[in-house]
Amino acid sequence: MINKNTESNNGLGLENGLKRDLKTNQLTMIAMGCAIGTGLFLGSGLAIKTAGPSVLLSYGIGAFIVLLLMGCLAEMTVAHPTSGSFGTISEKYINPMAGFLVRYSYWIANVLAIGVEVSAIAVYMKYWFPTVPELVWILLFATLLIYINAKSVHIFGTVEYWFSMIKISAIVGFILLGSYILFGTSGQSNIGPGNLVNDGGFLPFGWWGMWVAIFISLFSFLGTEMIAVTAGESKDPDVAVPKALKSTVFRLSTFYVLTIGIMLMIVPWKSAGIDKSPFVKVMEILNIPGASGIMNFIILTAALSAMNSQLYASTRMMFSLSRGNHAPAFLGKINNKGVPVSALAVSTLGIFIAAAINAILPDSSYALMMGISMFGAIFTWLMVFISHLFFRRKWEKMGGRQLPVRMLGFPYLTILGAVLLLSLMISTWFTGFKIMLQFGIPWLLFLSAAYFVWKKRNN
Repeated sequence: MINKNTESNNGLGLENGLKRDLKTNQLTMIAMGCAIGTGLFLGSGLAIKTAGPSVLLSYGIGAFIVLLLMGCLAEMTVAHPTSGSFGTISEKYINPMAGFLVRYSYWIANVLAIGVEVSAIAVYMKYWFPTVPELVWILLFATLLIYINAKSVHIFGTVEYWFSMIKISAIVGFILLGSYILFGTSGQSNIGPGNLVNDGGFLPFGWWGMWVAIFISLFSFLGTEMIAVTAGESKDPDVAVPKALKSTVFRLSTFYVLTIGIMLMIVPWKSAGIDKSPFVKVMEILNIPGASGIMNFIILTAALSAMNSQLYASTRMMFSLSRGNHAPAFLGKINNKGVPVSALAVSTLGIFIAAAINAILPDSSYALMMGISMFGAIFTWLMVFISHLFFRRKWEKMGGRQLPVRMLGFPYLTILGAVLLLSLMISTWFTGFKIMLQFGIPWLLFLSAAYFVWKKRNN
């Protein structure tokens, strides 16, 4: 009989040593902090440009996929609350190679996502300091966040909680203000629901544009799976993980749909882009004194928060790889505060990669880094669905304990989630995000070769 206290017996006890100091509210805020970053504040402009008003459907479908993902992830994470999370679970329930591919792919996704956030931070700082080189801001804020992550997990959780609280409060304020402008006053003739059908109708780029924008929406939701990674350092995973996952998905879907809907009704969709956040554009259109500067500060906080969470996730995944003997042993060592500082140092690579790409391609660095980082994320999510198909059957066959949360509609909804993700991944080959597969396919081939070399040397 398997129970929650026998991790060492099922091969998942190799990650001992981390401090279980994260509370339920911190888990929720960490996931929110990672997901509410440039995806909403800056990436939404790119999504609107791609789909027009139908981007609302894109984000709705994206939220549905994430809901299915969280259902699968919650069940498996409660059974195995480790920092290796879905990577460790793939190794146990599919095969070791699957765990190797998932963990390294998720690690590179977060390392490069850090670069995306850093690139966005440089864009935000231009609002106040248009002549200061972007590299200055990249190095300054990177140093600050590395310091925070090098301290205890409790300090990381506290900082991330308040980072997230600032931007969530701002989003709520934006929703209330936007709703008042739209429905509480006489308004202006060019503001209102009519903007959802003007300039080409609700589907100006057809269903294909709406479908492609789902891919961008998934980038916005990247980070919700962070709860599974933090489970290895949570106080009571059985209670904290399911509760945090449910509240995160609900809040994220509500925030994204409401805020983008309000933006589209106030700012004509053709004005959207990635040169400046749509949120800032809304404030400028409303002519609120100082509001656009305040909003830009909040958006900066959002990017820092997301970067902070991604640095944490990549660090813990590299730590898990080392403890599983898939990476050098020194990366699995922790200091007296329970922080894997060597894994943290390696995971800062994304900052330097971002700095280099930003210097070489200043006008397209954001879209480029987003496309590359998305492969590792979508591949990891796809493997979560596949792992769940193996997990449920094997867990029941081994006589696993009755879990407090179970994925509904098994196996049909699990399969649906996998099919939707795979279809979106293939679709990117015919879009401007082709680089995702151009990077991803060689990456998997390289990892597969590396795995067989590692296996041969360790047998």
